[in-house]
Amino acid sequence: MTSGGEIDLTQRTRFPLWARDVLRYGDTDRQGHVNNAAFATFCETGRVSFLIPLLPDGCSFVIARLILDYRAEILWPGEVDIGTMVLAVGRSSFTLGQGLFVADRCVASAESVLVLTDNTTRRSTPLPDHLRARLAEFSGAEPV
Repeated sequence: MTSGGEIDLTQRTRFPLWARDVLRYGDTDRQGHVNNAAFATFCETGRVSFLIPLLPDGCSFVIARLILDYRAEILWPGEVDIGTMVLAVGRSSFTLGQGLFVADRCVASAESVLVLTDNTTRRSTPLPDHLRARLAEFSGAEPV
């Protein structure tokens, strides 16, 4: 959705959901900045803090796609704020938009597609109506 420029994931004020993660010395690389793999972990922190309470019994969320745009380096020590919003809801999947911020500076933005799967069949399963409604509450769409 954002690849067409519809929603700017670099604007801190756009996100209805927030999580925070601490930068660890072990996240750094030889150049002294936080390694690119840690950015994906920060996105996971934001997703998990939002989604775990919404998970239907007998199901799991599986990440099917992650697009991560690196915008600035992060230096240790410190914290990163993770903003999350729902960009789209499908039959058995939904798309999240996220922004990673150090203070007011956007250091990365991401889109991820998650699929609801049945733990027994290990296949996708339709999103229940109550979950669809809950996801819609955190939509990044502009109010009409």
